[in-house]
Amino acid sequence: MNVFIFACVATLAFIALMVLLSAIKIVPEYERGVIFRLGRLMGARGPGLFFVIPIFERMIRVDQRIITMDVPVQEVITQDNVTIKVNAVLYFQVLDANAAVTNVMDYIRATMQIAQTTLRSVVGQFDLDALLSQRDLINQKLQQIIDEQTEPWGIKVTIVEIKDVELPSTMQRAMAKQAEAEREKRAKIIHAEGELQASKSLAAAADVMAREPVTLQLRYLQTLTEISVEKNSTIIFPLPMDILKPFMDSLHTAGNGSAVANPPTAERRSTQTQRLE
Repeated sequence: MNVFIFACVATLAFIALMVLLSAIKIVPEYERGVIFRLGRLMGARGPGLFFVIPIFERMIRVDQRIITMDVPVQEVITQDNVTIKVNAVLYFQVLDANAAVTNVMDYIRATMQIAQTTLRSVVGQFDLDALLSQRDLINQKLQQIIDEQTEPWGIKVTIVEIKDVELPSTMQRAMAKQAEAEREKRAKIIHAEGELQASKSLAAAADVMAREPVTLQLRYLQTLTEISVEKNSTIIFPLPMDILKPFMDSLHTAGNGSAVANPPTAERRSTQTQRLE
């Protein structure tokens, strides 16, 4: 009899201990425990140690850390009728644990569906060039729309970033040709601007040389110096025409003088003709 009573007391003590242990709840700093008492919301508790009434109260843990979610690849038709594939990454956080539990059945899955739908609708409003060049504007618009739709659930969307844009192979080749043509156009413009600046510099240098002929001689000497630096077997020396001009004028004057000193007369020509006969 005493053994039976002892066994009953031990069993009751064990049950009481288990009930007491189940009533003790420990919630870490990054979580909150949403308490329901007989089906009614009693609020969020934590962090730390607290007690719940067994059988009558139920606790649901809610993680309040920032959750990183990969939005799957979505096939989108842009405004200029280009079919592309886009994926993104989403960062969100639960600010109101009560709303995250009571206002939506599964807040993570619901946020994922909202992100996919919003990504397709927003990207479809832009053409391909804007999608590639205005990535910050699109990310900001995505974050604003998703945050407005998830706000009643106690969720704050902090960052939305488009990760990758996959283009068709035909569009990649067309964009490569466009980029090549753009680079060729820039190269031609730069070359033409260089020719224009060079012509202006040459015109200014010609004006200076016309006013100061000595500068032309110095330029000739500088050219000779630049040529002599290289290991060449042949040296081309530019000889200015101004140096040869006095000699050419003297030769021309001497030739004209001899022609005038012995002019052929008509009598001399007739005498020579008679002698030959």
